[in-house]
Amino acid sequence: MYLKINGADIAAMPASIQVTILDLDDAESTTRTADGTLHRDRVAVKRQIELTFNTLRMDQISPLLRQMSDIFFDFTYPDPMVGSYITKKVYVGDRPGNIPFEKDNVLYWSGFKMTLTER
Repeated sequence: MYLKINGADIAAMPASIQVTILDLDDAESTTRTADGTLHRDRVAVKRQIELTFNTLRMDQISPLLRQMSDIFFDFTYPDPMVGSYITKKVYVGDRPGNIPFEKDNVLYWSGFKMTLTER
């Protein structure tokens, strides 16, 4: 498996990848009638990709975060709906990680994860 950001290999490979396929509905025209019937106006189908990483050294996490520093960037990944690798324009949300620990003068981050959402 390969993952790319703006055409370059991802700086650190995640331990897990979760792809969510999202339906976006028009908030004003999607309604339920009195009998409970839903009337949908789907305006788009988008992807949300959650990446979770095992423990990373500081010299691994820093290049990864720099790869995602643009407001939007291209992300290439295997898509379950398409059935092949595709590239989507995405943005990254919050990027939480646990407080680093140090071992042998090397800083490590654990539990680091991020969510990429299609533009």
